[in-house]
Amino acid sequence: MNIGIVCYPTFGGSGVVATELAKGLADRGHNLHILSYSRPARLDSFRTDITFHEVDLSSYPLFEYPPYDLALANLMVNLIHYEKLDVLHVHYAIPHATSAYLAKRILKDEASHVPVITTLHGTDITLIGSDPSYKQVVDFSINQSDGVTAVSEYLKKETYRHFDIKKDIKVIPNFIDLNRFKKSKKEHFKKAICPEGEKVVTHVSNFREVKRVPDVISAFSQVLQSGVKAKLLMVGDGPDRPRAEQKCRELGTCDHVRFLGKQEQVEEVLSISDLFMIPSGSETFGLAALEAMSCSVPVVSSNIGGLPEVNVHDETGYLCELGDVDCLGRRATAILKDEELHGRMAQAARKRAEMFSMDKIVSSYEDYYKEVKAGLNTSGTS
Repeated sequence: MNIGIVCYPTFGGSGVVATELAKGLADRGHNLHILSYSRPARLDSFRTDITFHEVDLSSYPLFEYPPYDLALANLMVNLIHYEKLDVLHVHYAIPHATSAYLAKRILKDEASHVPVITTLHGTDITLIGSDPSYKQVVDFSINQSDGVTAVSEYLKKETYRHFDIKKDIKVIPNFIDLNRFKKSKKEHFKKAICPEGEKVVTHVSNFREVKRVPDVISAFSQVLQSGVKAKLLMVGDGPDRPRAEQKCRELGTCDHVRFLGKQEQVEEVLSISDLFMIPSGSETFGLAALEAMSCSVPVVSSNIGGLPEVNVHDETGYLCELGDVDCLGRRATAILKDEELHGRMAQAARKRAEMFSMDKIVSSYEDYYKEVKAGLNTSGTS
């Protein structure tokens, strides 16, 4: 099949999943076309079976902001017409699903056989869902899609709660490359960071307010106070980094905390980690937690959104109520102090991650494409 995938190019979960999905589908013999306003971060190597198409945002004095949705729709029209796309898979409802509808209306009968699949990732529902200025557009765009998926049962329920959706939503969770994200021997790396054999606690995020990164610093301080020798690795960057740095100064823990910034090879950091902490205020899935679990790292997380669908309480780690820093510190300490408990949870974390294998989930998308396409062809000939 010729498959078009539309995504945002950022380091966030949706851009990563869309790009890795494209790679997985290409490995199965499909031709992929990725559409975005800049090259996605994970599209970092040349492949003849994956073509990147940059949305051209021409600047005109009339527009304070170039109309990205219209430029995207025009590019979709060209790809459907000239590349003979079989499927158009858009990640995020706004504006991607809206642009896809416009493209199909422009082409009319020529595009009648091309199903539009919309995958909902989170903020397109949980944040835009609270903004009434977009509600009717989101309702319309999702309902006009030929197929709709969500990355968790939580997000599926939230979509039906926030919007007037008539379509069935299929849950296809995010996935993990088990070959890339696995525990590897990095003793030299760990020795450099932990010369006295300290335990390693890790947090990975974009340091937005919703990730609650100061809570990580506070919980880690409790770990140190319990007598555990440990280092905290903070991976990523964003607007809340100064607050996190200030918190470690207030608590006097800066000698034990390292801010590593954005890291492309995050699996190398996870390979030396003993515990992963993610106290987010909102997570529709929890891809960062899954990546840690795939590297055999137990997780202590907040009990919100899609995280309980990934991190199983008292099996792969622990869940704490949102904002309960004492719980985070106490649970982290328990895992780090008990070698037997840590070993059991590390093994269970990897086993749980295997349920979200890339091969399994890419197959689910491939089957869903065929299912929706068959239904579209049937309805078109009936």
